[in-house]
Amino acid sequence: MVGDSTHRLARWQRFWDKQAAGYDKHMTFLDRVLFRDTRSWICSRARGQVLEVAVGTGLNLEHYPAGTSLTGIELSPDMLAQAHFRAADVRPDAHLTLGDAHALDFPDASFDTVVCTFSLCAIPATDIALAEMSRVLRPGGTLLLADHVASSIRPVRWIQRALELVSVPIGGEHFLRRPSLVITGDESFSIEDIDRFTLGLVERLHATKVA
Repeated sequence: MVGDSTHRLARWQRFWDKQAAGYDKHMTFLDRVLFRDTRSWICSRARGQVLEVAVGTGLNLEHYPAGTSLTGIELSPDMLAQAHFRAADVRPDAHLTLGDAHALDFPDASFDTVVCTFSLCAIPATDIALAEMSRVLRPGGTLLLADHVASSIRPVRWIQRALELVSVPIGGEHFLRRPSLVITGDESFSIEDIDRFTLGLVERLHATKVA
């Protein structure tokens, strides 16, 4: 079991290392046509000690408010190298390191804010990753999530389901997930704000961990 998990982790690392070179161009296009102001919507709500799970190439770094203390983890070494390069210009105080969303290497209740944007669609075990985010979040802390999700329009969901026949085996990317449903059904969180738009394809959530 451990061997299978290690092999799977190495496979996802290799996949995202290969995506690193073109990732910014791809995501900049999606930000413009689908995600709109989501990065600023999410990051502007962060406070105190902040953990970003799956920091990628660091596209969120410039959006965090002054006064926050930022830690970011990323599975892919090549993506993380780009995040370090970007941080040198926009967020030199950020602590960015390799890490696995399924097993966050931090004590319980370590952070005031946990952020994850456009990554739960590709993290293999969403429930485990969300449980880890909750574990490291302090009571009264803020959880901020954004992702592309199952559309609210049935014909669009049919297309998403067809896309998953290719995207899941190749890169582990899901189009029919809605992580917000896990959080809205969890009594340990209070929903402060939730927003869904672009044919219901994009959803962003602000929740507070109940003290």
